[in-house]
Amino acid sequence: MIGRLSGILLEKNPPQILLDVQGVAYELDVPMSTFYNLPVLHERVVLHTHLIVREDAHLLFGFGSLDERMAFRQLLKISGVGPKLALSVLSGLSLHDLAVAVANKEAGRLTKIPGVGMKTAERLLLELQGKFTVTSSGDANRTIPTQDSDVVNALLALGYNEKEAGWAAKQLSADAGVSDGIRQALKLLSKS
Repeated sequence: MIGRLSGILLEKNPPQILLDVQGVAYELDVPMSTFYNLPVLHERVVLHTHLIVREDAHLLFGFGSLDERMAFRQLLKISGVGPKLALSVLSGLSLHDLAVAVANKEAGRLTKIPGVGMKTAERLLLELQGKFTVTSSGDANRTIPTQDSDVVNALLALGYNEKEAGWAAKQLSADAGVSDGIRQALKLLSKS
């Protein structure tokens, strides 16, 4: 997988860019939040990436931060949300605004994004509930995926159902890291 690219920015045609990495030029689609923060042409840029391989295409997406990429991946897990719609959501709202809209269950805010109707907005609100937290310390606009969601995703991958995984994640202390959280959750689930 291609997880990160560092190279020279050759072209900017929203939402697509062309990035030269040691003589190989990669076409990447980026959300507008990343696009607006790109340097001028012929400057060096580092982007976190997500590669989607399909029968008819290899699609590469670039993000200015790991948080943006994580949000993109969370959006892709939702039924009916493909890469174009996920990119549109991240282009239409900042991570902070998305987290606030989800926390406050503001479907109207999501329907202002092109391609998001009321049904899709309601599904996004339901599926993203509890996936992000808005941090109050440091950068006020920084939104991070919750540790609980990483632990829950790991437990789901190990074969536990959502109810078991959610219960175990809620039992964890707030200061537990993801790997420690997974270990502790597995211990809790083995006892129940």
